[in-house]
Formats: sequence, C-alpha cells, structure tokens
Amino acid sequence: MRAIDLRGKRALVAGVADDGSFGFAIAKALAEAGASICLGTWPPAFGIFQTMLERGKLDSSLALEDGGKLAFERIYPLDADYDTENDVPANVKESKRYRDLGDVSIGGLATRLSSDFGEPCLDIVVHSLANAPEVKKPLLETSRRGYLAAVGTSAYSFASMVGRLGPLVRPAGAFLSISYLASQRVVPGYGGGMSSAKAALESDTRTLAYEAGRKWRLRVNAISAGPFASRAASAIGDIGRMIDHCREASPLPEAISSTDIGNAALFLCSHLAAGITATTLYVDKGYHAMGA
Repeated sequence: MRAIDLRGKRALVAGVADDGSFGFAIAKALAEAGASICLGTWPPAFGIFQTMLERGKLDSSLALEDGGKLAFERIYPLDADYDTENDVPANVKESKRYRDLGDVSIGGLATRLSSDFGEPCLDIVVHSLANAPEVKKPLLETSRRGYLAAVGTSAYSFASMVGRLGPLVRPAGAFLSISYLASQRVVPGYGGGMSSAKAALESDTRTLAYEAGRKWRLRVNAISAGPFASRAASAIGDIGRMIDHCREASPLPEAISSTDIGNAALFLCSHLAAGITATTLYVDKGYHAMGA
C-alpha cells in the first residue's frame, strides 16, 4: 500500500490562530503524515491562541489518529502586511499586542526560522492568510485603500513569502495557498476587493511556480476551496447562504469540510504530487463545474 510519509519534513503553516480554520486542518493532516509543524499567527491573536493551547482548550482538536497529540515546534508571530521590520509603522510596533513580539514581518519570520533551525530548514510552506477590511462592501463601494489592503494581505503576501522563504526550503519542497471560486466567478457578498485578490493569488501561483521552480526547484500550487464557516469567514456576513447554495448546486450535494482541504493539501505537498505545480486544484464538491 502506497502511503504519504512526511517523517523528517518540516512544514510552516501561516495563518493559524484557532482550531476552526483550513490552516489548522492542513497542519493536522501534515502532522498525521509525520511532518513537524511550525505556525505563523497574527499578532493580535497570538497571545490568545497560546493561552488556549496551554490551558488545554484545544486538546480535543489536537488529537491525532494514532492516539498522539498535535504539537507545534514553534509558533511565530506573523503580520503578513509587512515584508520587513522597517515596514511596520511605529504606532503598530508600540501597540499592546505587538510591542513584546519583536520582528513580526515576513522577513522577520525568515530570520527566526534560520536562527532556530539553520538553512535550509523547511520542506512545506502553506499560506492560509486573507483579509479585507471592507469585505462586506460591494466592489462599487470599496475604497482604494480597502481594495489595496485586500490584495496586499491576501495575494501579495504569498509572493513575499515565496521570495523570502524560498531560500529556506529544501529542493523538491512545496508552497501552497488557499483560494476561492470568486477569483473566476461572481459571488455576491464577497466584496471589498477579495475577488480581485483571489484572482491575483491564482495568477501569481502560476508565475511563482515558474520562477521558484527554475530558481530553487520548488513547486507552487493553490487550492480553491468551497465556502466554509470558519471564524474568519464570519466577517463576510452571508457565509451561511453561500454554503447552502454550494451544497444544493454541487454534483456532490454536501458541504465542504476542513478535512477535505487538509487531505488535498497533504497530497499536493507530498512526493505523490511531484509532477504538479502552477495548478489551482478545486476542492469544492464539484461546484466550480456547474453553470445552473
């Protein structure tokens, strides 16, 4: 029987601050296959997440199939809005939730990883990050600032991560991001520039796959996931309607689960997908194929 074995591999999953996200499900799937896991967590949620872990609030979610418990090698504070420490505004650095965390930029994350593990030290990098301050606004009402913020955090941060973490990833390693069908189709209610950000993310996936493949022999892919009621998705406001519509219209008339995404990510990041790069894989029960 052919199995996925990631023992001896290290994965970084950026964008995990609770146990209800795609990022958490992906981290767990990779750990089930034997990988060691590091996380990148948004600074305002960093302390809360660590406290929940320390107090055992997430123990049931951390349970592994073999009877073990998911443990994280490191949890790093990460704000993907900033590429270097110099990009972080003074008022942010001095704020209560940032001032004791050091360099929370993407460049800072690369430095911490190098210091903790040497170079190269990674095999898998997962980008599970997205934010749009005006996501509830239709595109016609979205401000330039809100639009650019959505694209910066949700799309450009992936390019920045590949550029800064690429040198830390061993050859044959993999980068993966999470997209959504709004990159290609109209999804009313998914506003604030997020549809544009996801379209940019998928386009960048193809370009980054070429550039990182030629430069470091790395693979770069994306998963286009069906709608899912994560805590972050609650910001959309109408996520329940989106999930119901997808379930009713899909060839497989059922809602997507975080486990579906975790398993697909495990495959894409493993040696079994060695020939797959520059690809957006739909994991949405077939919803993307439907016209009516």
